[in-house]
Amino acid sequence: MKNEIKSIEVLFNSPDSVFSKLVKADKEYLLANTEYRVYKKNEIVFSENTKPTGLLCLSEGKVKIYKEGAGGRDQIIRLSRPGGFIGYRALFAEQNYSASAAAIENSVAFIIEKKALFSIMKRDPNLTFGILKSLATELGVSNMRTVSLTQKHIRGRLAESLLFLIDTYGYYDDGTTIKALLSREDLANLSNMTTSNAIRTLSSFAQEKVIALDGRKIKVLDLQELEKISDMG
Repeated sequence: MKNEIKSIEVLFNSPDSVFSKLVKADKEYLLANTEYRVYKKNEIVFSENTKPTGLLCLSEGKVKIYKEGAGGRDQIIRLSRPGGFIGYRALFAEQNYSASAAAIENSVAFIIEKKALFSIMKRDPNLTFGILKSLATELGVSNMRTVSLTQKHIRGRLAESLLFLIDTYGYYDDGTTIKALLSREDLANLSNMTTSNAIRTLSSFAQEKVIALDGRKIKVLDLQELEKISDMG
């Protein structure tokens, strides 16, 4: 119960939340129509071709949104962090999900019922514009990554993915270890390459002292060089 209360506070009262400026009555109405869910590591959050029932808001943890590709290889489309929305494109387009989502680590999310959300959006333009801004920001990032994944070589793609992880999740307290413990397969799926290529390229970066590897932990030793590799493509 304590964890649920803490997550609710993050969702509705965090200064960065689009819901923070809602009047008390509207917050209470949304809360009454919000479902609390806990997902274990690797658990499916939603599956491709299913229908969204509401707005998924991540409160704790990390979630990957991915598309199942040919030959059983997945492509990670984007990553979500606490405070972010998941699968909202399908909700607002009134379509089925075009991709699937799974928890990268133990995570907590809320599902705000569609009808309740839409009723508040109709009378509170601040909430509507806040969600539109989030959509537009995600679209911009998606467009940039689409270009990178089709034009850059393997080294450039993996370097960009590591920078993307830093931008999304930041570092642990040591200031150098990326705060995202992805499997080699997930790193490959994020970078549009095979797992074997991801492993070889990571090893190459480690030999060049750009990064250091400790299991799934990746420590950035030379951020400027990593950025240079990404820019060179």
